[in-house]
Amino acid sequence: MDRHQLPLNALRAFEAAARHSSFTGAANELCVSQAAVSHQVRSLEALLGVALFRRLPRGLCLTSEGELLFPMLRDTLDRLSQTLEILSDGARREVLSLGVVGTFAACWLLPRLEDFRQRFPFVDVRVATHNNRVELATEGYDMAIRYGGGAWHGELAVHLMDAPLSVLCAPQVAQDLHAPVDVLGQTLLRSFRSDEWQTWLAAAGVDPYLRLPDSVILDSSLAMMEAVVQGTGVALVPVPMFERQLTSGAIVRPFETQVVLGSYWLTRLQSHPESAAMSVFRRWLIEQAHNAPRNSPEASVVTLA
Repeated sequence: MDRHQLPLNALRAFEAAARHSSFTGAANELCVSQAAVSHQVRSLEALLGVALFRRLPRGLCLTSEGELLFPMLRDTLDRLSQTLEILSDGARREVLSLGVVGTFAACWLLPRLEDFRQRFPFVDVRVATHNNRVELATEGYDMAIRYGGGAWHGELAVHLMDAPLSVLCAPQVAQDLHAPVDVLGQTLLRSFRSDEWQTWLAAAGVDPYLRLPDSVILDSSLAMMEAVVQGTGVALVPVPMFERQLTSGAIVRPFETQVVLGSYWLTRLQSHPESAAMSVFRRWLIEQAHNAPRNSPEASVVTLA
């Protein structure tokens, strides 16, 4: 279908009728007659060659073809409406307040944020970091990026990316690591989650019930990485956050084994309607996450003699 000949009035009539499950409800919303809405929908059905509604005695029911078209059309019209609101007032700016887990903010989001600012100059982004404990309702954030399983009470969560954990260490420390069991001869750096190392050891084929050496508990992967660079020990951290350090050779990944204990998610309160700023940020963030290089174990392995 030629985009210059899109039946916009018919599409709008269909979308309104689908929301109301009624030609009459759509007609009242669009300030036209019920017959006009019915005519527009029939013309759209004729153009597409499919039935979009089943006409029932007490209303309308979407066909499978209608169910395919409706959500995409509704989202498109919502986005168009938001964009037109922005264009109608070029001076209008929106503040977007984000609470972002520190590692994700420093290592992944901030290097990309200039792209968002250039593409969506009407949004003033304000970023505050947290250690994966954030209360949207009480701290006043529009959205939060956090690590976990994706289930937080009263919040909608959109998956951004998995966060596979693997062992990273300084090059000089890696010289003593010939097999996964050798990490037990090093100081283990870990978060407050006590089962991470046992899970990784089991995945690497090491008895996870062997006595673990002394460990240092740190509240962020950023702090762990600083300790790694100083040669303090070996860390179990999300590899995608530290690709730049791996590429530069400042740190190395001695073993392929990785475990996924959580992912990064974008969340907002279910009770908080999505503003234009929130909408464009969500779509931009998903786009960036989708286009980000996927971690390849083979590409990051350092073979030691």
